Amino acid sequence: MKRLAATICLTTAVLLGSVGVSESADYQKGFTAYKSGDYATALREWTPLAKQGNADAQFNLGLMYDEGQGVPEDNMKAEHWYRFAAWQGHASAQGNLGAMYAIGAGVKKDFVRAHMRGSIVKSIGGKDRGKVRDYVEEIMTPAQIAEAQKLARECIRKECLWC
Repeated sequence: MKRLAATICLTTAVLLGSVGVSESADYQKGFTAYKSGDYATALREWTPLAKQGNADAQFNLGLMYDEGQGVPEDNMKAEHWYRFAAWQGHASAQGNLGAMYAIGAGVKKDFVRAHMRGSIVKSIGGKDRGKVRDYVEEIMTPAQIAEAQKLARECIRKECLWC
């Protein structure tokens, strides 16, 4: 009986451990394909990972749809994948969503939301450090800026990056 329990535990550990290795390998295969311009392979590798909740795969699919790389350009699909990645704290996805709100690509133009997302990016250390926020702030009213700052503070406080 002890031997059976040990075998079951070992088998479970091996299976669970191999899931992460497989996911990592599939992501890397997609990344290598993407870098070489093989967008079909990147799409094939990343789509299942994105559906399983991999934020990097979600962001990359958003980028592919945003720029029409291997797929028809589709701002609504780009926004969909960026939003899921942003929900998990992906700073670049937050920044790209902010840019979409700033120009009204795939979403209704909304400077308050663009500013808010830019503030979140800055707070979580995104590489663009809030460039979108700074851009829209120049054309916003003081009341809009105050509203955006309030929304960003609430989202950060609640750790609700989906906002």
